[in-house]
Amino acid sequence: MEIKSLSRPYELEYMEVSEYQARVHRKTYFEMVFVLEGSGIQTINDHRLPYASDKLFLVFPKDRHGFEVGEKTKFFFIRFNDSYIRTQEKEWVERVEFIFHNHDHTPGCILETRTDKPLVRALVEALIREQAAPNQEMVKQLINTIVTVAVRNIARGSGRAGGIAVETDIATLMLNYIHERIHKPEELKAGVMAAHFNVSNSYISEYFKNRTGQNMQDYIGAYRLKLIEARLRYTDTTLSEIVYEFGFSDASHLNRFFKKWKGMNPSEYRKGL
Repeated sequence: MEIKSLSRPYELEYMEVSEYQARVHRKTYFEMVFVLEGSGIQTINDHRLPYASDKLFLVFPKDRHGFEVGEKTKFFFIRFNDSYIRTQEKEWVERVEFIFHNHDHTPGCILETRTDKPLVRALVEALIREQAAPNQEMVKQLINTIVTVAVRNIARGSGRAGGIAVETDIATLMLNYIHERIHKPEELKAGVMAAHFNVSNSYISEYFKNRTGQNMQDYIGAYRLKLIEARLRYTDTTLSEIVYEFGFSDASHLNRFFKKWKGMNPSEYRKGL
């Protein structure tokens, strides 16, 4: 299977085609695809679904992706890799991580809010205009705004977060609280969360499990692990930087945490990729 990579931190491409079938392939970068006009079939990880105009869909590193054009189609592709991500502010990096770990990697438009479709279209059209005489800062701001809109829609979208069903608004708020504070372990203690949500300290863990079907501390640990794995797999972040970012006391603390969940230390995991 063909593997595609980027030679630059980000890349924009406008494509207008009448008949085209892309072979299924893997990428080593993130890709956002907006359909300005046309229709056809998109394929991601063996799932097939029709596409149409004003749709935004996402492709992630390692996904198997292709498409078949039915009606003349105008695509706009936004591609960026980990070197682009590392140049952004921490909050933006966390938005990308939210997308990566809360989207189900299947075909389909991720724009759940009707008013966001014309907004994303306007942003894409602005990017197309910028290609004629690009202002790099403007281009980055436009890309990052589209990512922000994508995060907002995924958060609102399917009624699921981190792969588990959510039955009530309070449970959803708890999951969002965990995602936003995953780098601050002191704020994820049961007592702190109980006070924040005005729930009994002795009841909050039971409440979380009843509403989501998963133990709260297990969920926090699994979500933190996913983010650390992404750091090790897709970036050259050092172990010392991971220790600092995720609030571990030292490298030994990180090693113990990672080995508990993965059966190996972070260095061994990175070497095995």
